[in-house]
Amino acid sequence: MVRRIEHIAIAVKDVEASARLFETLLGIDRGRIETLPDEGAKVAFFELEGSRIELVQGIGSNNPMSKFIERRGEGLHHICLEVDDLPGTLSVLHAAGIPLIDRVPKSGSSGTRVAFLHPKGCNGVLVELVEQPSGA
Repeated sequence: MVRRIEHIAIAVKDVEASARLFETLLGIDRGRIETLPDEGAKVAFFELEGSRIELVQGIGSNNPMSKFIERRGEGLHHICLEVDDLPGTLSVLHAAGIPLIDRVPKSGSSGTRVAFLHPKGCNGVLVELVEQPSGA
């Protein structure tokens, strides 16, 4: 069902400043910063061999990322797993009793489709599932 760890997401207050820090830490340039209005977030990705690191900044105060940072501060936010068939995977997990935040896939960055699993069903870890666009 799962192909690989697609990315690990880190909640940050300032994606531009954090991107500069991670460029130094990783010794690589980040990709573009993308704004996701539906999610109320700005993201920057660092491409690694077979995986990525995502920096996520909430836009405004009334979105999940901003609320997360307010409660817990900056740090690890979620792990993202790549799957081939997101609707099918969600059906299997739902039938197995895994609590879903999203029962239907929604639009993600770069044309992907995503859905989140509730941390209470994943040992306290927020898990994102991602399906790449056709032909990717």
